[in-house]
Amino acid sequence: MSLVRPTRLYTAAQVRELDRRCIEDHGVDGYALMTRAAEAAFRGLRLRWPAARRIAVCCGGGNNGGDGLVIARLARAAGLEVELALKGDPARLRGAAARAWEDWNGPAQALDALDPAAHDVVVDALLGTGLDRPVEGEIAAAIDALNAAATPVLAVDIPSGLDADAGAVLGTAVRAALTVTFIGPKRGLYTGAGIECAGSVLFDDLDTPPAIHDGIGPAVSVCERKDAEALLPARPPTAHKGDAGHVLVVGGGTGFAGAARLAGEAALRAGAGLVSVATRPEHVTALVAGCPALMAHGVEDAAALAPLLERADVVALGPGLGRGEWSTALLRAVLEAAPGRLLVDADGLNGLAAEPRVLAGGALLTPHPGEAARLLGTTSAGIQADRFTAGRELAARYGAAVLLKGPGTLVCRDGEDPGRLLPGARPALAVGGSGDVLTGIAAALCGQGLEPADAACCAGVLLGLAADRAEQAVGTRGLLPTDLLDALGPATAALGHG
Repeated sequence: MSLVRPTRLYTAAQVRELDRRCIEDHGVDGYALMTRAAEAAFRGLRLRWPAARRIAVCCGGGNNGGDGLVIARLARAAGLEVELALKGDPARLRGAAARAWEDWNGPAQALDALDPAAHDVVVDALLGTGLDRPVEGEIAAAIDALNAAATPVLAVDIPSGLDADAGAVLGTAVRAALTVTFIGPKRGLYTGAGIECAGSVLFDDLDTPPAIHDGIGPAVSVCERKDAEALLPARPPTAHKGDAGHVLVVGGGTGFAGAARLAGEAALRAGAGLVSVATRPEHVTALVAGCPALMAHGVEDAAALAPLLERADVVALGPGLGRGEWSTALLRAVLEAAPGRLLVDADGLNGLAAEPRVLAGGALLTPHPGEAARLLGTTSAGIQADRFTAGRELAARYGAAVLLKGPGTLVCRDGEDPGRLLPGARPALAVGGSGDVLTGIAAALCGQGLEPADAACCAGVLLGLAADRAEQAVGTRGLLPTDLLDALGPATAALGHG
């Protein structure tokens, strides 16, 4: 069993195929595999709650319920007080689950007779990874009862009610403190609502033969610190500012000068050699006073933007851009100029949604779910219901790499399968301006030679490291985007490229 985040995530269908290969192609007995899964889950329970003595196990009618029946037997054998709740008639159980019921050889009660609050831990073995419709009836009521109680929940393989592929709640879902998952890590545990529902995640491959993975690539790969270390370009001793890229930030409409300043300074902190900002003329003095290293240019119209576009290696379009005539004119000028490296964020994305077009190669879009919804003509809820599909559709429609923000941030590239996932969630970043900092980091990395999707992954890791450092100093609530700027230099140095 591993506490380390897996680097390869799978769909439910892929894991079912891995399971089938294990049993049919490699001769592993189905009940033996179920027992291994139950043993792994019970080890996780004892590791997390060593003092627990009263255990409730809620079982459904499939193999997930069979796992729960074996867990109940193991807990009883270990001397724990066990109460078993089972949906339906045990005579209808089939296969390994029927064998698990026989071996339990004890009492069971209806789900609605269980009082979760009377136990130290509740085991959720109601529904498995095959769920593809909203939970209803008796199971939904049982899930709601578990969530209403203060008793911690261990989810077996996946929290009941969670879409194993999309990380979305199907009607209602268990909010577990710990999930122990098997054979192949399910991608839905690591993005969207899956992060909150799953709690901590332990993975166990159940000692399955490595050969079952032959020809089955992951549905998504995980981008972590070691990947960013490999991507971040080293700076040779003879480097000068011209080698590190010239970033142009186009934004800072009336009332939003701070967004352009945050993106510009973040680009500098992330190693850009030169950073220019094209903004409203009235903002120039404040920008230069706040960060003298920025080259701030007041532009009245698109014509004034043209010479700046010619000199830039990468353009970051959108931070604080606004939506008026001035903003629209600059947005159209940038898109028509089709710079070799283009990053579009914030109001740049809103403008692109209003006038959709396929972008030139080398573009990166960085939407949050609301912006992604406008780009695809749907709702934020629709985006969150299947973030993987949304990311791929955005990349295909706009011909660009996409960084879809949110818990379990996704990076997709047109034609690339699998995409990449930046694991975890950081509530400290829930403040206006953190997205502008991310924009600046990604733009700087594009300017230093990284491909847009690689720059997005590396930028996400760097922002996470900076957030961790800033959070240690000021806490989760009250963290400002300027705190991220202060932490960016040390975060970059921590990757070995300071």
